[in-house]
Amino acid sequence: MSCRSTKVAPSVDFDHSCSDSVEYLTLNFGPFETVHRWRRLPPCDEFVGARRSKHTVVAYRDAIYVFGGDNGKNMLNDLLRFDVKDCSWCRAFTTGTPPAPRYHHSAVVYGSSMFVFGGYTGDIYSNSNLKNKNDLFEYKFATGQWTEWKVEGSLPVARSAHGATVYSDKLWIFAGYDGNARLNDMWTINLQDREHACWEEIDQSGEIPPSCCNFPVAVCRDKMFVFSGQSGAKITNNLFQFEFKGHMWTRIPTEHLLRGSPPPPQRRYGHTMVAFDRHLYVVGGAADNTLPNELHCYDVDSQSWEVIHPSVDSEMPSGRLFHAAAVIQDAMYIFGGTVDNNVRSGEMYRFQFSCYPKCTLHEDYGKLWENRQFCDVEFILGERAERVLGHIAIVTARCQWLRKKILQAWDRQRQKTKQESSEESDDGAAGGQRDIPACHRPSGTQPLLEVAIREAEAQPFEVLMQFLYTDKIQYPRRGHVQDVLLIMDVYKLALSFQLSRLEQLCVQYIEASVDLQNVLSVCENANKLQLDQLKEHCLNFVVKESHFNQVIMTKEFEHLSTPLIVEIVRRKQQPPPRLYSDQPVDIGTSLVQDMKAYLEGGGLEFCDIVLLLDGHPRPAHKAILAARSSYLFAAPYYYGFSNNRLQAYCKQNLEMNVTVENVLQILEAADKTQALDMKKHCLHIIVHQFIKVSKLPNLRSLSQLLLLDIIESLATHISDKQCAEMGSDI
Repeated sequence: MSCRSTKVAPSVDFDHSCSDSVEYLTLNFGPFETVHRWRRLPPCDEFVGARRSKHTVVAYRDAIYVFGGDNGKNMLNDLLRFDVKDCSWCRAFTTGTPPAPRYHHSAVVYGSSMFVFGGYTGDIYSNSNLKNKNDLFEYKFATGQWTEWKVEGSLPVARSAHGATVYSDKLWIFAGYDGNARLNDMWTINLQDREHACWEEIDQSGEIPPSCCNFPVAVCRDKMFVFSGQSGAKITNNLFQFEFKGHMWTRIPTEHLLRGSPPPPQRRYGHTMVAFDRHLYVVGGAADNTLPNELHCYDVDSQSWEVIHPSVDSEMPSGRLFHAAAVIQDAMYIFGGTVDNNVRSGEMYRFQFSCYPKCTLHEDYGKLWENRQFCDVEFILGERAERVLGHIAIVTARCQWLRKKILQAWDRQRQKTKQESSEESDDGAAGGQRDIPACHRPSGTQPLLEVAIREAEAQPFEVLMQFLYTDKIQYPRRGHVQDVLLIMDVYKLALSFQLSRLEQLCVQYIEASVDLQNVLSVCENANKLQLDQLKEHCLNFVVKESHFNQVIMTKEFEHLSTPLIVEIVRRKQQPPPRLYSDQPVDIGTSLVQDMKAYLEGGGLEFCDIVLLLDGHPRPAHKAILAARSSYLFAAPYYYGFSNNRLQAYCKQNLEMNVTVENVLQILEAADKTQALDMKKHCLHIIVHQFIKVSKLPNLRSLSQLLLLDIIESLATHISDKQCAEMGSDI
């Protein structure tokens, strides 16, 4: 089939799928696409290939290859090719004997070949010869040659609806359905040497996922991930990761409540999952009799889920299952699938990923806590008056209880300053300083603000401070009595300081750490500190049938206080009824939420530095600026922001908002600031919209050098045909 789209300049494509509004340039697949934008691309025409589901897609260079599946009546074994630059469909050139028609197979790319394994074959129309396969085929992209690998020795059980991926020159096959039962075995085969290739079953360890089928796999950070799928009555929305080197499985905990992030996607099957950068993206599937179409994203580094909100100009795909997805450069392509009313789809959609660098907010504030630079408050703790340094900006943003303490200390310091000033001569300098809060004074004249907190000891308070800066705590050794007691002291402080989020973290650690050796010590300490929730957990742990006899035979039980012994015996004889509450758990606010509120005005009274921006004063917080910009205070006459995420975000926003009307102003600004990639983008817009740009009055006020840049770009990128067309219009 001939490609339908017409190419223009070598590095730029016009979007001819738009209506008559091609008054502007759309860079279809370049770095200037709107992030998080869904676009509906030309669907596959029926004369090229049937609409389908249960097929596979793979990406090779600048093309998507679609193999197999079913069209609702028959299984398929054709191979389709979609060119992502031309947005055109054609049948891929093939020679040799292809795999038999099939669906629920797997397909991966290794080197310059596609490998197809297994699947379900037969005539679904007449319901005959239906069976699972364990054959392995190779398709060479360069020659179009199909070849079946004949492998000696042990073979994986024939299967369909399994997971497959490539890692370290090997094809890895996991789980699936063999026609009678779901599986959770794993096999691998080396793809480097066809002559000596053999299948090897992997001895898996750890928290192996339950037997399942119709799930996706994706590789990220040298690990394979499996999310949800059909596993009978045990179906869950768990995410598992597999370490290739140690063959170890781990179930990733979904403590979304503690992280303040959205919950994971609801359980589902027939969905897709792809990896890009440090993220996993989950699309579609059947979720409890619904076909959701939202896009879920999992950050492998922070272990948190979020729902991606598409850009306002998105063309969203409808909900579907048994579709397929692949990644080319910085975009995801999904094709086909079963949509409402069991209809097979022939649609192709493209989703533009965002390439922002990882957010380092938590790490930046964590480093500020570790190095204690720009500290302006000193907490005096407990009876021994131990001292811990901190930053007023961070503490007052995160904890209202400590904020009140700091304000009270300010008032005392202000009163003391006024009293000292009244005793001195009433000159102008003293009067000018009198009403300025300590935190607003110039750097170098500001003493550390002292805040006494008698109800806190230094060690648990430092753990609490670490939480304020990072939203997490470094858990000590799990199970060791002294470490558990330390976190109990932190929990007591979290209750006193009304830090709900920290409370939950402490409870999670303590409950996970309680065991037969420490339960009585923890219970007695919880009783002494009046931590009723933890005491209740310990009592329930002790009276469990499998624990009770072992606990009461210990030496620690003999030394337990009489009231606690009585309580344990009575609970064993007559357990209290379980109380269930419908009240939602207060998870508190996150570091991001607190800092956002603080910088939007909640922290104005604590500003301790003024930035002059174009002559306008802007109050700010020295500690926050120092934490987020390593160069801001590096030299007295120079500042520069090193936040790559901010740079990328600003660049992306500028690129999205360049129009014919403002392109000349942005070109001038980019040239002045030496933002070369932004300047290049503006020149692209000018070249391909030159008829309109030439009529702008600002063009005549450009510098001679910029006009020469425009002429050079016109000469480089415009074709003879376009030049002729342009000449007739000018």
